[in-house]
Amino acid sequence: MEVVAVTGASAGVGRAVVQRFARRGAHLGLIARDRKRLEAAAAEVERLGGQALVLPLDVADSDAVEGAATQIEEHFGPLDVWVNNAMATVFAPVTEITAGEFRRATEVTYLGYVWGTLAALRRMLPRDRGTIVQVGSALAYRSIPLQAPYCAAKHAIHGFTESLRTELLHEGSKVHVTEVQLPAHNTPQFEWGRAKLPKQPQPVPPIFQPEVAAEAIEYAATHRRRELLVAWPMVKVVYGEKIAPGLTDRYLARTGYDAQQTDEPLDGEREGNLFEPVPGDFAAHGRFDDRAKKRSVLLEANLHRGPLLLAGVAVLGALLARR
Repeated sequence: MEVVAVTGASAGVGRAVVQRFARRGAHLGLIARDRKRLEAAAAEVERLGGQALVLPLDVADSDAVEGAATQIEEHFGPLDVWVNNAMATVFAPVTEITAGEFRRATEVTYLGYVWGTLAALRRMLPRDRGTIVQVGSALAYRSIPLQAPYCAAKHAIHGFTESLRTELLHEGSKVHVTEVQLPAHNTPQFEWGRAKLPKQPQPVPPIFQPEVAAEAIEYAATHRRRELLVAWPMVKVVYGEKIAPGLTDRYLARTGYDAQQTDEPLDGEREGNLFEPVPGDFAAHGRFDDRAKKRSVLLEANLHRGPLLLAGVAVLGALLARR
């Protein structure tokens, strides 16, 4: 059975990833801060056919992450896949974010990935096998207003991963590192993140269900793709930033504030889960089910590009034969 570690496993995309691997019968190390939500995720794993080890810890603590990797291998055996997914953020203008808030968001959302990657590499490199999946974002390529700490962390993850990838290639290592770049998803992030806005935060439409991300992450963990872009908004972001960054600046300055807020007032500053977990029965989905898409055409085309390419060649050949 494959052995998989998932950080941020108790809710949101991480919870959906756990469910996806559980259906494969995987043995899962579940890493997050809230024990009760981890235990609920572990119960789902067992119902779906997998096995789970609950590991309540803060990914900002490098020693705790290293210890978790040791426990997973002692319990299940050698790690096959490590999924870095945990995050924490602040929804606020830059000038309203404190030094402590910037530091904390960076320690979780960027350094948590570094500590997870290092823990995985210490075990995978001697065996010359294994896959590390970095769950990224469109915001790794294009930052937006009101999410500076998160955007900066995602940019940093992308840069860190590119450096690591070249080092692995230099060494001829068979350990694989891949990135999965996500659009906006319907997760509890927008309900429990620290916020200093006039109105409740929301994902920037179009919104996708977390199961879309989970499908992409599972695929990336089992195929040697360098990077996966999960939906068409990603393509627009990546190439729009390359072609017309100044125009994108002005567009986001005009639309980026309203696009990230609902019409529902936020009753004062929301403390959120930046420093401590918040109570509640949060799982994979947030509160935007009625607006979230259940599939991504781009992802489906990406996952089946071989057959699609062959079909395209066949059609082209038939057209040319008629001439």
